[in-house]
Amino acid sequence: MTNQLEQLKTMTKVVADTGDFTALEAFSPEDATTNPSLILKAMALPEYQETIQEAVDYAKSKANDPQKRLVEASDYLSVLIGCKLLSLVPGRVSTEVDARLSYDVTATVEKARKIIALYDAKGFTKSRILIKIASTWEGIKAAEILEKEGINCNLTLLFSFAQARAAAEAGVFLISPFVGRILDWFKKSTGKQDYTSEDDPGVESVSKIFDYYKQHQYSTIVMGASFRNIGEITALAGCDRLTISPDLMAELTQIEGTLERKLFEPEQILDRPIVMTEQKFRWQMNEDAMATEKTAEGIRNFAKDQVKFEQILVNRLG
Repeated sequence: MTNQLEQLKTMTKVVADTGDFTALEAFSPEDATTNPSLILKAMALPEYQETIQEAVDYAKSKANDPQKRLVEASDYLSVLIGCKLLSLVPGRVSTEVDARLSYDVTATVEKARKIIALYDAKGFTKSRILIKIASTWEGIKAAEILEKEGINCNLTLLFSFAQARAAAEAGVFLISPFVGRILDWFKKSTGKQDYTSEDDPGVESVSKIFDYYKQHQYSTIVMGASFRNIGEITALAGCDRLTISPDLMAELTQIEGTLERKLFEPEQILDRPIVMTEQKFRWQMNEDAMATEKTAEGIRNFAKDQVKFEQILVNRLG
């Protein structure tokens, strides 16, 4: 019998949540995704030092102003890492827009276009790239513009049904609901620590979104993310995609019992509701303390790591 990771791949596209080349080669995922936190970790690895220097040299050739050089180096480094990942996976790689732009539609769109142009110059077409954007109202509206231009997006830091619904109505290619971070909030909020995969609030959230999308025939892909244990992963077997860390993929390879599919396409098809307004979106987010807090916290933390890896670049830029 094959291990559970291989069984999972027969019903769900497995995406690597890492910038570690070794992990990609070991587990053969379909796609890969990164974020500022993962890039920061990668920058400490010996195999990335030449890549960092390449980004620094590129920035020096493009700008004289220190701040402009830093922006050029940061954007180019993210793309260089993405190119390396693209050479190791057959599918797509997600590259994240600076989290500090999460509430700026125009700046997000411009940054996404720049990232796509940089990939194109390296020989990778937009068909292999997903632009990661935080699931704020502004991020969703930016993604809507980009999707109409043929630039596919991955709406990240997604914690609520309101975010998921607005993303689908905007025609977004893919969403990344954060399973583990939802669980973290409920453990801290309620004091309950012994959640099982059956009553895990993160699993319940993704299952609800998956069913809603299929019942209303939205094409937006659901990719569960941010897992804390393999129970959360196996409880979502059958989801469109799951992005999994190397450690949890390794755990799944050690289990050989039968993996049962948990999510199925519903038989009943329902009419779509009237498109959500900004007012309704913001009110529903306001009513959802967990989603409001975790979205804001995620944006702050990604921004902090962006600043940290920019500081490394500042030191290299001289």
